[in-house]
Amino acid sequence: MGLDPGLRRLALGTLLAAYPGPVPPDWAVDLLAEGLAGHTLFGTNIHDPAQVAATTAALRAGRPDVLIAIDEEGGDVTRLAHATGSPYPGNAALGAVDDPTLTRQVYAAIGAELAALGINLDLAPTVDVNTADENPVIGTRSFGADPVRVAVHSAAAVVGLQSAGVAACAKHFPGHGATVADSHYELPTVDVPPAVLRERDLPPFAAVVDAGVRAVMTAHIRVPALTGDGPATFSRAVLVDLLRTEYGFAGAVITDALEMKGAALAAGGVGPAAVRALAAGADLLCIGAKVDADLVEHVVEEIVAALTDGRLDRARVEEAAGRAAELAAWTGAGGSATGTPDGLGYAAALRAVRVEGDVTGLTAPLVVQVHAPSTIAEGRVPWGLGPHLAAAEVVRAVAGETDPDALRRLAGDRPVVLVGRHLHRLPGARELVDALAATHPVTVVEMGWPGDWRPTGARAFVTTYGASHANGRAAAQVLGLAG
Repeated sequence: MGLDPGLRRLALGTLLAAYPGPVPPDWAVDLLAEGLAGHTLFGTNIHDPAQVAATTAALRAGRPDVLIAIDEEGGDVTRLAHATGSPYPGNAALGAVDDPTLTRQVYAAIGAELAALGINLDLAPTVDVNTADENPVIGTRSFGADPVRVAVHSAAAVVGLQSAGVAACAKHFPGHGATVADSHYELPTVDVPPAVLRERDLPPFAAVVDAGVRAVMTAHIRVPALTGDGPATFSRAVLVDLLRTEYGFAGAVITDALEMKGAALAAGGVGPAAVRALAAGADLLCIGAKVDADLVEHVVEEIVAALTDGRLDRARVEEAAGRAAELAAWTGAGGSATGTPDGLGYAAALRAVRVEGDVTGLTAPLVVQVHAPSTIAEGRVPWGLGPHLAAAEVVRAVAGETDPDALRRLAGDRPVVLVGRHLHRLPGARELVDALAATHPVTVVEMGWPGDWRPTGARAFVTTYGASHANGRAAAQVLGLAG
């Protein structure tokens, strides 16, 4: 016997799927006609604007009110500009500038670009307060470490995005900023009482709710005082008691990707994770990035089975599908975004650059770019100064494996500009910088979360608060090296 058609359609209405490649396969469009809430686009789905517009048109042929989502945060997390790097600085840079009007303008520009391409749900902004310098997954995606500043800019970002008719999704509730583990790989723990969350992590969420944010994304983090042994994504205490009752959020609760280890391992697979998230109060379930028709059908079968045997209440799933439909209907109303000022993102990135020391006289330097691994959230997006330099030799180095003497010989009498991301927590990076600075004029360009560490003996320390294309150009300009 097949699945009950009504229950199947109900389950599909709670799911955000995905598919491989630049052209939606037939199954991805067919599932929309059968009730699937929508799809999330990733870098593998995107080649150029014309292709993206054709993609969204093809998806709307399946159903006009489809949700088409994307992680377009600006800065280090971009899908539209994954081949080159974003033309906008990310949240850390905007927080450093601390001009809420600029933040609103940048996000309005991102929203206008998405709307023009037919994308109606941005899984942004990240509103986590990055209080842990060692945080491996948030960092420059955060507006900063001060809850008040983060709250102000989070609200401005939401207003900017939604002015274009693109729904904003604030993430990751109840706050991923204090973690020192990546929930893509494991279940991080934030072992603090709720009072600490209310003071440190939750003010930005209160601000975005007040600003009218249409969606909030859950975090696959464990807060023992609230969630017990499981993640917030599976916790009614977090999603219902805290988010809906205490903070008054009435929009759609969207899960972070259920394929992530922080959820899938805790539940015993993506299907059981979907059931637990719905039971806890989630409305729209992101399955993940690596999705095919079989996985969607598996998740649907798990939800229908839970509805049939009583583990899931039908009214709860109808409520979830209804909120997903309401979100899609809101995006269909359109926005009133105005034109984007020329060079907005590059001018914003330039305002964010901070210089400690002396950066004059850097004629034809040796530029050493230190390899830094990318997170799953970021993907492999180009970064650094290379594309922006007029006259400089660029070499790549691996901290901990590169001989400082070899770099000294290569540099000769030229100054050295060493470019890195999160150098304070990259194994071997501090030692490499200090060894070079002991004998050479070294300028360090930090394009990740800067932390408190500063190198011994460096001539200058330059912080960009991000590694987007805009951040790279701004750094090259400040150093006098721009082509």
